[in-house]
Amino acid sequence: MAVHPGELLAFFRRAEPRRAPSAWALALDAAVAVGAAAAAVVFEVPEGTRPDRKIIPGGVIVGQAVATHPAATVFVAAALTALPLALRRLYPITVWLVIVAAIVALRHGQAPPIAFATAVFAAYSAMVHSRYRNLAVAAVLVITLGATATFADTLPRFPGRFTALFAIVPAAAAGLGMRELRRRLRDAATRLRRATEEHEAATRRALEAERARIAGELHDVVTHNVSVMVVQAGAARTVLASSPAEAEQALLAVEAGGRAAMAELRHLLGLLSPSGDQAALHPQPGLGELDTLIGRVSAAGLPVQLRVSGAPRPLPAGADLAAYRIVQEALTNVLRHAGQPETSVMVRWGEQLVITVSDNGCGTDGGVPGRGLLGLRERVSLYGGDLDAGPQPGGGWQVRAVMPTGLAT
Repeated sequence: MAVHPGELLAFFRRAEPRRAPSAWALALDAAVAVGAAAAAVVFEVPEGTRPDRKIIPGGVIVGQAVATHPAATVFVAAALTALPLALRRLYPITVWLVIVAAIVALRHGQAPPIAFATAVFAAYSAMVHSRYRNLAVAAVLVITLGATATFADTLPRFPGRFTALFAIVPAAAAGLGMRELRRRLRDAATRLRRATEEHEAATRRALEAERARIAGELHDVVTHNVSVMVVQAGAARTVLASSPAEAEQALLAVEAGGRAAMAELRHLLGLLSPSGDQAALHPQPGLGELDTLIGRVSAAGLPVQLRVSGAPRPLPAGADLAAYRIVQEALTNVLRHAGQPETSVMVRWGEQLVITVSDNGCGTDGGVPGRGLLGLRERVSLYGGDLDAGPQPGGGWQVRAVMPTGLAT
């Protein structure tokens, strides 16, 4: 199958993101490059330029200096076998090509042994640091094979014809492995950071939901009990002069309502306590406490009739609490907005739990849904139910909630 030149070019130009090297890394590379270049240049200095001293009989020291000097290009080529390593992180493929070219340029002389090490290191760097992985692989393999085949006898002299090939190819493979390891580490770090961010976002959402739940609980507790206490206190004030006994009963109801409010508030604060003292915690109220709730409201002067039909079924604690709060909030709204009309609470058990609280008070003026019912509607929806509140055609107000009963585990 024919390969389009454009596709081949795109294959080699495929780039990967690279992080900029640090100043310390560049400084270390520069120090290594200068040291290796100095060693390569010193290797090219001919022995004959040093005084050749010898002692002849009689103790006379004579010396002779050999004046053979290599061309300046030899020193430049020797330096270029190592000096480009200073830029190996910035231009890895170019550094590899320059070092190989410098080694080849020394083929008429003798390449310093350190040039072999710098070539291997440059090949490794091309694999690890190049943005163009495919191009780096192709450049290292093709140049290594070509140089080995063409200049096998003039490359740095090590045992075996293919020594350079057998050394540079493993170095390139090691570089590819290191590159892949770094890529996986980056991917793992990215996944960890993303998971941490998602966890923090989920934690924030959970905290917001918990704050909203606690705010709803406080609203239900405080509003209901304070409303009952206000009604009772008003009744006591009205009959205080004419009927002290009735006033006393009303004040006792106020006291009982206050104690109930304090008990529920202590319970909520116990849930928030960081000490984890479970001894202070008490079960949340549920439909089993409806008689107590209605008795407390009735004592405040609101005539309430409770009717239950069907066989009660077990509900999760959250759903049972939500059902209780529905009745509590509805009766509180009647006390606050509708005076003391006749009120009925109907609880019907079946495949669904249906709770209806209705009164024959003053219609739409008797209980416009506020924060409490709006919060309850959201809470009921969490358990697959629905809550509606509105005026009745014949007058008065009705709150109706429907919840599935197949929730218990």
